[in-house]
Amino acid sequence: MSTTNPKPTGGATLPPTEPAHSVPIKAIKLRHPWRMVFAILLVLVFVSVLVDAAFRPAYDWPAVGTYLFDRRISQAAVVTLQLTVYSMVIAIILGVILAVMRLSPNPVVKSLAWFYLWVFRGTPVYVQLTIWGLISLIYSTIDIGIPFMDPWVSFSTNAALSTFTIAIIGLALNEAAYMAEIVRAGLLAVDPGQEEAATALGMSWSQTMTRVILPQSMRVIIPPTGNEVISMLKTTSLVTAVPFSFELFTRSRDISAETFNPIPLLIVASIWYLFFTSILMVGQYFLEKRFARGVGDRQDDKKDLGTGTGVVTGVVPVVGSGQPTVIVPPTIKPKTTPPTNPGGQS
Repeated sequence: MSTTNPKPTGGATLPPTEPAHSVPIKAIKLRHPWRMVFAILLVLVFVSVLVDAAFRPAYDWPAVGTYLFDRRISQAAVVTLQLTVYSMVIAIILGVILAVMRLSPNPVVKSLAWFYLWVFRGTPVYVQLTIWGLISLIYSTIDIGIPFMDPWVSFSTNAALSTFTIAIIGLALNEAAYMAEIVRAGLLAVDPGQEEAATALGMSWSQTMTRVILPQSMRVIIPPTGNEVISMLKTTSLVTAVPFSFELFTRSRDISAETFNPIPLLIVASIWYLFFTSILMVGQYFLEKRFARGVGDRQDDKKDLGTGTGVVTGVVPVVGSGQPTVIVPPTIKPKTTPPTNPGGQS
């Protein structure tokens, strides 16, 4: 018993039942001889630099191995991490506050935030740390109370603020100005329709920021924030202006002053900085990957869509499902003519 395809009636046409077969294109790979030559030259230069560094006496690799895990260096590395973490936590919190102030409809709040950014972004961080180191000359005492009245509590600035605390304050206040711009850029990257929808639902401005805008802006804020953390790790070497001498670079410099051999100690400090930076870069990669989920081009659906009852005439992606929608054309009915009445009888 054989089966035949149904014939169209009434001028209607049926789409082809068998898909067309495509022939793969045999592409010829384009050769790039000069690219290979350039790569070989780069490898030769890199190997020559490594060999020269391995046998050059000025680097003094035995001294590098001796001081790499020295107790003083290890303690300084921990202090450097503490400076980085404490300063960045304060800077992120203050940066979010400043960014929200910059976007506030209140002109006074917006102007104060702009003035803060103007001051701390317009002056070098080394100058700011130096001024913070001299804070006891500007304010000999810290008074707490109502302005223009006798203070409730008063204590010496030198007794209240250690050099470690002053270093954290100086680094955090400077970094907060840059974090504010990063957060503000992330907030502005969110579709304005999100804020309009939240307002239509009766949410206040603060609720809209904390529950709608900020969570969606994290994928834009995370990458530059990771770069700022790495930059902060290296900026801690400037706290010698406070002066604070227990972080990694200053401690390495002090030891080299005792041994009269500065290059191995600088290499030791660089190795520790590279170690911490590598860990931060790996963490930044996975953090970016997590917050970027659901964003970007979706892969084409690989399922066979021709097995359904209808014919695929278009594929419309459905947001959030990852699956296409199959549009089935309506059934075409054949045209019929009314029966004629032979003989003209009514």
